[in-house]
Amino acid sequence: MSAAQSSHSSITYLPRTLQRAEQAVRCAPFRPLLYEAMGQEGVSLKAIAGSAGVNHQFTRRAISELAVENDLLWLIQVGVLRREVDGQGLTDSFRLTPLGRALLRQWERDGFPRPPSWLMRLRNFILRWVPIPGIQ
Repeated sequence: MSAAQSSHSSITYLPRTLQRAEQAVRCAPFRPLLYEAMGQEGVSLKAIAGSAGVNHQFTRRAISELAVENDLLWLIQVGVLRREVDGQGLTDSFRLTPLGRALLRQWERDGFPRPPSWLMRLRNFILRWVPIPGIQ
């Protein structure tokens, strides 16, 4: 199994890590513009949820704050996002990790991937919701 390396850092990612991260992003309800914004600065939960997300072109439809937070937490779990921290502690803003930035650079080069197949959605669902020892 070969590994992929981020061009701006010394972090090397296994292909399985990259595939799982891309799968999670493709199955998430967010549009590419959100990831581009998160590559530049932190984006608050309130800017993504509800009609604000549609207005900012981060989502195609209004999504509840709870659903958005759950999807963002899944993207944190697979390593694409992180919560921003300020002097007071964690904030309600999210931004890309080095893995997320590597995916963003790949999409800028190759184009944002097409929507996921039903099989990819099923695999993502299983990884996200079914606890299988040794997988994640």
